[in-house]
Amino acid sequence: MKTFEELGVSPEIRQAIEEMGYAYPMPVQEEVIPYLLGENNDVVALAQTGTGKTAAFGLPLIQKIEVEKNYPQSLVLCPTRELCLQIAGDLNDYSKYVDGLKVLPVYGGSSIESQIRALRQGVHIIVATPGRLIDLMERGTVSLATVRNVVLDEADEMLNMGFSESLNAILADVPKDRNTLLFSATMSREIERIAANYLHNAREIVIGKKNEGTANVRHVAYLVHAKDKYETLKRIVDFYPQIYGIIFCRTKIETQEIADRLMQEGYNADSLHGDLSQVQRDLVMQKFRIRNLQILVATDVAARGLDVDDLTHIINYGLPDDIESYTHRSGRTGRAGKTGISIAIINLKEKGKLRSIEKSIGQQFAKGEIPSAKDICKKQLFKVIDDLEKVKVNEEEIEGFMTEIYRKLDWLSKEDLIKRVVSREFNRFFEYYNGREEIAVVSEGGKKEKAAKNVRKAEAGYVRMYINLGKIDNFGLKGLMDMLNDHTRSRVDVGKVDLMKKFSFFEVDETKTEKVLKAFEGLTWNGRPVTVEVASEEVPQEDFEPKKRRTGFRRDRFGKKRKRK
Repeated sequence: MKTFEELGVSPEIRQAIEEMGYAYPMPVQEEVIPYLLGENNDVVALAQTGTGKTAAFGLPLIQKIEVEKNYPQSLVLCPTRELCLQIAGDLNDYSKYVDGLKVLPVYGGSSIESQIRALRQGVHIIVATPGRLIDLMERGTVSLATVRNVVLDEADEMLNMGFSESLNAILADVPKDRNTLLFSATMSREIERIAANYLHNAREIVIGKKNEGTANVRHVAYLVHAKDKYETLKRIVDFYPQIYGIIFCRTKIETQEIADRLMQEGYNADSLHGDLSQVQRDLVMQKFRIRNLQILVATDVAARGLDVDDLTHIINYGLPDDIESYTHRSGRTGRAGKTGISIAIINLKEKGKLRSIEKSIGQQFAKGEIPSAKDICKKQLFKVIDDLEKVKVNEEEIEGFMTEIYRKLDWLSKEDLIKRVVSREFNRFFEYYNGREEIAVVSEGGKKEKAAKNVRKAEAGYVRMYINLGKIDNFGLKGLMDMLNDHTRSRVDVGKVDLMKKFSFFEVDETKTEKVLKAFEGLTWNGRPVTVEVASEEVPQEDFEPKKRRTGFRRDRFGKKRKRK
């Protein structure tokens, strides 16, 4: 492995990047830096975002600047305002010890007058979005005649965003004997055309394989009916409690709808799309970068320029129309040697797109198994425990409160206290998923695969009880426990509780069966008589019907009620 010194990087730049934690060059840097430090060396570099490409082109650009000449010498073009600011910030960091070097970000959404003033004062490197640079060129406030190095970063994205004509106009205004570097994640026909027209004897450098997503990404597809897509999304998010990812949607309306539903249901999520103001977008992206947001719901265009290294998941809420967009999406996870998961939630109409993507990236999608309610609750339960284990205890600060706290909690056993602490966080998942039907996956032939019957047996040492109250009666775990606590004189251990729509099941210590049955005799719930019986273990819970009790009336052959004799 070579060092930055062996690549020819100057001492001033090495000092700055070493302070930033750069020890050894990444593969793309090792390939590109020595080549760009030469003259008349055009490069087409195929590399994913997050592979270290900003330093790969940024360090040579800085080193080749003649600081005493106060005019533009290098130009970096990129698709979005966010990426423009990020690149400019990185270049300023790299040039910390290069006295007098000036980098100017030029982008829409900010004062063009202030950018014009900065250009008049003199700059060495311009980092620009195509649209704003064209505006400045048309006003005659910027000249590219002195530019010797041009970088097209994320060229495929700029073409996808409709900047083809702007790129042609800009490149036509730059001297022909320049150095040109074209960075792209994919090698499309349009990229080949740009390279053929504006690059000269370009060297092609490929990090990984052409049009391939990162090797550290696992691709998973969930094939479901359209009506089940949101519920599938929820289950996936719930199954990965530590998720830090982006959910990609196709439209701005869908993006906002999904984000709103997630936020209403208590998820740490927000939206990012073109209808937000620039201030709103900046705020959302900043919150996501510093992990104040766990889930970002975004459109492809809005998420461009958002560069975050530690994403665990990319979720495609439907596949994009072009393969390049999928490659960009999935390439946002699995960076810097870490692993990531790219998930696609699709319906039958999108199977053709899935096959095309598999062919392009050279990988097959694993068939996703929709997490069951039991699996989700188990994952969430252990997250609560993990979070408790990580809590830092400040002994000195809480010491003065502990005597009163111990006195207040003295009536609770250790087991009761643990159950209450865990249940405080766990109950929302427990109550949501209990009794909820599992999502049916779609087979390759397009038919719904029937889930196995949910035959539930009581845990060892417990008896399963039926109660004629369910969610439709506004009956829940608290109501059940209140009735048990209020009408049993001794403690009754309660096991698993299944809250259904019209009725429910709960498990109790088998030695307390008769005591529990007696406790519920004659009780009512919101005016409705309560019935509790021992449930049969031989039939599925959804098919269970309690024994019909004889009433004091019967119906005669004409349907009229008659008193029983």
